[in-house]
Amino acid sequence: MNTIYEVSSFGLAKGKELLSDDAYGVKVYEDIVLGIVCDGVGSAERGREAAQRAVGYMLNSFKNRPKSWSIEKSILTFIKNINDILYKESMMEYERPELITTLSLVIIHGNRLYGANVGDSPIYLFREGELKKLSFDHVAKEGSHILTQALGLSENIEPYMFENFLRPKDRILIASDGLSAVLSDEEIKRSIKFSASTLVKYASSKVKDDLLDDVSAVVIEIKDIDKRVLLKKQNLPIPSKLKAKEVIDGYTLLKPLIQNERTWLVEQKGVKYVMKFPLVEAIEDESALDSFIKEAWNAKRLKAGFFPKAVIPKNRSKRYYIMEYVEGESLKDRISKKPLHIDDAINLAKFLIKASQYLLKFNLVHGDIKPENIIITKRKEKEVFKLVDFGSIVEIFSIANRAGTPSYLSPERFKGEPISESSEIFAIGVTLYQALTGKFPYGEIEPFQNPLFKKAKRVRELNKNVPEWLESVIMRAIEIDKDRRYAHYSEMDYELNNPENVKPYFDKSVSLIEREPAKVYKIAFIVSFLINLLLIFLLIK
Repeated sequence: MNTIYEVSSFGLAKGKELLSDDAYGVKVYEDIVLGIVCDGVGSAERGREAAQRAVGYMLNSFKNRPKSWSIEKSILTFIKNINDILYKESMMEYERPELITTLSLVIIHGNRLYGANVGDSPIYLFREGELKKLSFDHVAKEGSHILTQALGLSENIEPYMFENFLRPKDRILIASDGLSAVLSDEEIKRSIKFSASTLVKYASSKVKDDLLDDVSAVVIEIKDIDKRVLLKKQNLPIPSKLKAKEVIDGYTLLKPLIQNERTWLVEQKGVKYVMKFPLVEAIEDESALDSFIKEAWNAKRLKAGFFPKAVIPKNRSKRYYIMEYVEGESLKDRISKKPLHIDDAINLAKFLIKASQYLLKFNLVHGDIKPENIIITKRKEKEVFKLVDFGSIVEIFSIANRAGTPSYLSPERFKGEPISESSEIFAIGVTLYQALTGKFPYGEIEPFQNPLFKKAKRVRELNKNVPEWLESVIMRAIEIDKDRRYAHYSEMDYELNNPENVKPYFDKSVSLIEREPAKVYKIAFIVSFLINLLLIFLLIK
């Protein structure tokens, strides 16, 4: 579930019909939310098809819209395009309009609400106890059902468009006119705080589940304003070149920390910090700028001890963000000298699982867990871990193909499957395997390579100090077959904290007698006992 928006959609067909002439959809994309309802004109030959095609076209178009286009241009262009498609196809096949539907949609972008409608499917805004209708009914006269405009009705179309600022706790409702035909504005106002399904089912119950018209609804609740869009709108220059001893907003640049010279060690009033700038490409490349803004926003809002503290200064003169400077050594450097101590490895495993569970609360995954991104530092004379690289953090289930470092990617990631808890657990497992053995379980994998995952050596073959239960946890985490791997962080977390309950891990090619000898011997004893009983019975007889 998105932490900024809560969305729902639902529809019911009229009377005893199995299929509705309505179509609807709601999607939360990277930087926008799109909600849409189309009510296929029942008197037209292919009204239902027109509604379905219009919804599909708009969802796909906005998903792939040119980033340089404004929201207003995108809405107007896409509406005119689908209208042109429906109208021309009707004229070719029927010589008259038959692919006809209404269309009502909203786009949420940062703190702005953009909307458009063609026809009479209403759009409402609920704010602080008040319900406002934002759409305009294209009908012959008030109360009439004769449409003066609809998609596919004529060659030219002029959608009604509007724009408003949004506030937290606002609710948007897009519905087919079947809903407003059953519920009064007062009833809608009372019911809009519920999900779309509750709202539609309430309307159906009002007419004893015998609706005279199809009823559909999309409900969008704004829990918070997407601050990333507001950050992007700030008119801040991106420095193309940086040099040591340069002073930016009171921070003195000391030295670059990585090769591209976009991450610097800086000092202010005797305290060292890390200052990170966007890549130079972000000056011209909007997607690179979007990536940096998302990184900075994630760094700022992830306030937990797993990560370095980060801030986005309010009065910046350039685009950057600041992180605390964590003194210590990377896990990669530590294990290059010798394997990690068993107790430290267990603590590392628990740390990575807890950090991942924390990220999951925000619908996020780290995306690049590996020894280079783990810093060993000291807190009150005790060694602790920190997870770095906010730039790799992505939304869970995103299809960020090959995002991350190849040697730590699970087999399914190479096939384009989404990032999940299970794929993150694989990266954690590889990291632990490497920390205890100094080797990769499936060898080092080069970028753009399509590896063949062969059977990994067991951890204890390379480090006999590793207890059997810990070996089982790690081997289960790096399972090639994701059905045999931990599916959720909580499963691995439980076994790390309850070693006595960890079941021994066996490769699936191992025979049953090797996996569970006690069970095999028990079965053999019972079978033998029964055979002996039978022989005794036959002898007595």
